[in-house]
Amino acid sequence: MSKKDDYILKTEKIAAPICEELNFELVDVEFVKEAGTDYLRVYIDKPGGITVDECEIVSRRMNDILDEQDFIEESYIFEVSSPGLGRVLKKDKDFKRSIDQEVEVKLFKPVDGVKEFNAFLKGFDDKTITVSLTDKETICTIDRSNIAKINLAVHF
Repeated sequence: MSKKDDYILKTEKIAAPICEELNFELVDVEFVKEAGTDYLRVYIDKPGGITVDECEIVSRRMNDILDEQDFIEESYIFEVSSPGLGRVLKKDKDFKRSIDQEVEVKLFKPVDGVKEFNAFLKGFDDKTITVSLTDKETICTIDRSNIAKINLAVHF
């Protein structure tokens, strides 16, 4: 297990009971480097959306535990946030929640000459996702290993 994966796993173990107690969903945890700075991010949600005050509650409770356990070697910035309207789909629970919703798909390798497209998520298993293109007649199955990013489509 990589150091990054270990950080994520330990952070999930801290965040999960706090989120459960507050009736929030722990959506994701990530440890990423952006512009030379490490970030530990916890994404939470609940039906109807999460507020800034609710993010602050989780952040305050987790900060004390993170400081006490001090398992992250690098200096980092800790954030608790909503996954946002265009939330990234990573886990099976994300795909299940998003069936029949429009998604934006970005692929590593093009399929039929296309690397980016919008479609409606119709199904998934551990190796593939099934989508219908916006004409709703064309059904396509894509290997999950070829997906660079898939998130809910947002229209303004």
